[in-house]
Amino acid sequence: MRARVSWTLVLVAFLALPPFQRDRVEEMGFGEIFRTERMRVDPALTQALRSRWDTEANAFVFPWGHMIPSLEDVSRITGLSVYGKAVSGYTYPCYHDIAERLLDLPVECRSSLVPRIALQESLGLFEAGKNAGETEDEYLERLARVSRRELASEPGPQTDLDLRRFLVLFLGRLLFATRGDAVHCRFLPLLADLGEVGGYAWGAAFLAHQFDCLSASDRQTSTSGFYPFLQSQAQTTRRRRLDMSLSGA
Repeated sequence: MRARVSWTLVLVAFLALPPFQRDRVEEMGFGEIFRTERMRVDPALTQALRSRWDTEANAFVFPWGHMIPSLEDVSRITGLSVYGKAVSGYTYPCYHDIAERLLDLPVECRSSLVPRIALQESLGLFEAGKNAGETEDEYLERLARVSRRELASEPGPQTDLDLRRFLVLFLGRLLFATRGDAVHCRFLPLLADLGEVGGYAWGAAFLAHQFDCLSASDRQTSTSGFYPFLQSQAQTTRRRRLDMSLSGA
């Protein structure tokens, strides 16, 4: 499933980063996501949740009540900051120049999309299947070893390029993913000064994105974005209901 592939690619890219780069990702407030328990995509659960979504109430409607995703849930599950500067900015008619300057990657004139294959390969993320008998950890480590060959191992100008490329992949293919394989440039202006990235309320933007995705047609069957968020929230709510039943509440 596409969501699983996106999660694996971004996780491998993170594991391949040298320690000082992973420290920078931590300082930006994104580190907790990569410590999230690895879970399989559950299409049935995701589709069931989607079918329960009320676009007017912005809540999941169940026979026993409502479940409303909140900023507290976002902070608890993802570790993303829900306070800070708004994740907003200008929408450029053409991202060619800024993509060339900040990513050193080609973006067609009048386009707002980063070529996905070029972006992944710039991070050493080449297509590779899982070997027979290979565990998940062994698979991830093998892909990460290949990726490390393409990344700068010491601080310098290249490391900023590497980190921006990683963040564009992370934001565009995981945290704010949409249907399809496109990687949008819309967050690129916020990555110009890497020292400012951690000052944005990424958690609030993430929750707004979840609402937007859930309000799309319930006929969608693909799972996009950071699927562990909804699955974790559903499991937490289920446990709470069970505890209430056992206590007689």
